[in-house]
Amino acid sequence: MTSTLRKFTRLHSPTLHQLPNGLTIIAEQMPVEAVNLNLWIKVGSAVESDAINGMAHFLEHMIFKGTERLASGEFERRIEERGAVTNAATSQDYTHYYITTAPKDFAHLAPLQIDVVSNASIPDDAFERERLVVLEEIRRSEDNPQRRTFRRAMETAYNELPYRRAVLGPESVIAELKPQQMRDFHHSWYQPQSITAVAVGNLPVEELIAIVAEGFTKANKTQHSRSATLTASPLSRDVINRVSTHSSLNPESPFTEIVRREFTDESLQQGRLVMVWRVPGMVQLDRTYGLDVLAGVLGHGRTSRLVRDLREERGLVSSISVSNMSNQLQGTFYISAKCAVENLAEVENAIAQHIRKVQTELVTESEIARVRRRVANRFIFGNETPSDRTGLYGYYHSLVGDLEPAFNYPDYIQSQDATDLMQAAKEYLSPDAYGVVVVKP
Repeated sequence: MTSTLRKFTRLHSPTLHQLPNGLTIIAEQMPVEAVNLNLWIKVGSAVESDAINGMAHFLEHMIFKGTERLASGEFERRIEERGAVTNAATSQDYTHYYITTAPKDFAHLAPLQIDVVSNASIPDDAFERERLVVLEEIRRSEDNPQRRTFRRAMETAYNELPYRRAVLGPESVIAELKPQQMRDFHHSWYQPQSITAVAVGNLPVEELIAIVAEGFTKANKTQHSRSATLTASPLSRDVINRVSTHSSLNPESPFTEIVRREFTDESLQQGRLVMVWRVPGMVQLDRTYGLDVLAGVLGHGRTSRLVRDLREERGLVSSISVSNMSNQLQGTFYISAKCAVENLAEVENAIAQHIRKVQTELVTESEIARVRRRVANRFIFGNETPSDRTGLYGYYHSLVGDLEPAFNYPDYIQSQDATDLMQAAKEYLSPDAYGVVVVKP
């Protein structure tokens, strides 16, 4: 079997191994008495059409409902009896499934995880039962004021891109999905070229790679025997069409004016204000770093500009936060505040003034140094466990196709100077053109 092996030498030293079928395995030995296997699938809600919005997340639930080799519940039972843990998550751009095991149990449990992800049988009866669970999750999400506000902000941030939709999908769509649609979706998207399997823990790299590669070889044989009986339904053709559609999506143009949406939410005690700008995503990774630093300068920690001015000194807000959220195709620069209703207009105006200031005055070296230290420390603290590492490697390899940025994030942040920050603010953050969502009690 031919493959490519690449070894990275630095604090992190994963080995990258490519199988002929397109599957990528990343492995690293780490002197911690655990092994984490994290399977990253490059499919999330962004690839869905409106007619199946929520499918990727619903499928994440159904993955655990058994295969031809494993009855429903058997995977979790075997995981638990060996004291291992398993979980999964779905986002806009990816879905990932992970287990953490003792090193001695990895060879036994890893193939089971690979089998459930590769060969989910999606039985009709389990599908109907799990539909009720997913519908309840959607209702709980709708009952959460913070999630409601976030959803409205995303609908304001994007007119066309799928990031405007909820990962969970709407109740009306989930209620109509059919098991065969999900089988087609799984068959179309859960293919080797879309999967990055990351194994980190206290076993030799060669052993980690061999266990994972063998697990996928066996799983794919089962998959091929099942796919021989599948016929291309209208849905699977729709999914295939979506592949080309998703790859041709383009970032949306920056706001040219202030786009305002106001809501009333009687469950709230305070007003909510969210301001959003369209900014580069992971496909323009080098353009995200300056915005990451600006988010830190403006809103990370008590000494950041917005927290110090609006909360600590003027008492206009009870909380305020800033984040530069990088989806694959396009990101959102997101400022969120809670305050009394009578302060909403003053808070929005004050934030716009702070944005204007970072466009016209150089950020001080001490402010940049604070953000650099924070980033460097968090990077170190966030890479201490096998699951930290598998998350880091899987995320970057899935969304960027490269591991290099995963190792060097603090270096890229260190390289941002005051002129870079001013340029990023001028280019992407206008004080006169943004989306704003106001929610009043």
